[in-house]
Amino acid sequence: MITAPTVPPAQNTDQAETAFIELFVRLAQAIGLQRSVGEIYGLLFAAVRPMTMDELTARLRISKGSASQGLKLLRSFGAVRMEYVPGDRRDHYVAELELRPLLGGFLREKLQPHLVWGAGRLLEIDRLVAELPEDDHAILRERLVRLKRWRARGQKMLPMVLKLLRV
Repeated sequence: MITAPTVPPAQNTDQAETAFIELFVRLAQAIGLQRSVGEIYGLLFAAVRPMTMDELTARLRISKGSASQGLKLLRSFGAVRMEYVPGDRRDHYVAELELRPLLGGFLREKLQPHLVWGAGRLLEIDRLVAELPEDDHAILRERLVRLKRWRARGQKMLPMVLKLLRV
């Protein structure tokens, strides 16, 4: 197996790389993803060549388990893909740079399951609200109807958004 020597980045590159990583860490945290997911995507986004998992773990100082889970999640979103590097049998990863597949993958993998799970949860809440005293029952029944409408709109809109994104 041929391995490319791991060369630490030059200071200017290191600062730019750190800025990319920080940006994607904040974005990942804002949408409820783990810090390491943002770090991995940020580093791959800033990388000028495909990187192996060993390179990712060394550069980010994260465990192999964390890197493996993060890469798996990012691949499920379509945010990261593997790329063949001639002469090297290891898996190499690159960031997807187009917004459409990223957004579509996130919606499909994160939002859609919540909409499906929410249907069952709303039925459970409906049952719980029905058992409340009448004065509380009316207000919460109205709010439950509102939640059901939100969910129904989300269910209708998601396929249209995915179709617009063509993912």
